[in-house]
Amino acid sequence: MEEGKCMADAPRIMLISALAQSPGPAIAAMQDEWPEARAYNLIDDSLASDFAAIGEISPAIYDRFLTLGRYAASASDGRVAASGILFTCSAFRPAIERVKADLSIPVITPNEGAFDEALALCRGKDDGGRIGLLLTFEGSVAPLTGEIRAMADVIGQAHPTIVPAVATGALEALQAGDAERHDLLSARAAESLPPVDVVVIGQFSMARAAPLVRECRGEPVLTTPHMAARKMRRLVERAG
Repeated sequence: MEEGKCMADAPRIMLISALAQSPGPAIAAMQDEWPEARAYNLIDDSLASDFAAIGEISPAIYDRFLTLGRYAASASDGRVAASGILFTCSAFRPAIERVKADLSIPVITPNEGAFDEALALCRGKDDGGRIGLLLTFEGSVAPLTGEIRAMADVIGQAHPTIVPAVATGALEALQAGDAERHDLLSARAAESLPPVDVVVIGQFSMARAAPLVRECRGEPVLTTPHMAARKMRRLVERAG
């Protein structure tokens, strides 16, 4: 009875995704980092294709994010409301920031936990440090570079050099069910990076390639799902 009661009172974390491949890594990371929490999924997998077709985060996409955020925040089992929202879609930071401003519960971007750690590893470097950013979606390069620089500005840290590598064809392979090819192409992209201080695997759907990436890199390799789950736990527990 007590165990059931504790589960009923466990924090509810809402995961919002723009790719069907992202919730799996997010749920696995939540189970590893915060097994006491309950994680639930909302998916709009038209967002990524619409963003690619439009070429920017349009007013309509901003509105869709606000709608998703408000819907997630309203989720309740009658006892416990949503404790926090974790977005897993890396290309949409400006829209996620609007959701943060709109809601009173913790809301985080998919990458800010990993970027916190990457900036810490670059802190004190004469040149600001170098972050290797491994991606499968080219549209994420500019927004994620901007996110790292904005986070560095907030803490008064010099901008690190961002060195991106896009694993062309990897996402398409994963969407077609060929996870092995996805991981191989991701590792090949990682091999193409010059020496850096840290490698960030910048998309939730790409986290599964981490073991192969670590085999070909000597630097620390950070995956976004686990770092995001850790940060969400800290924020929710701090909020009480």
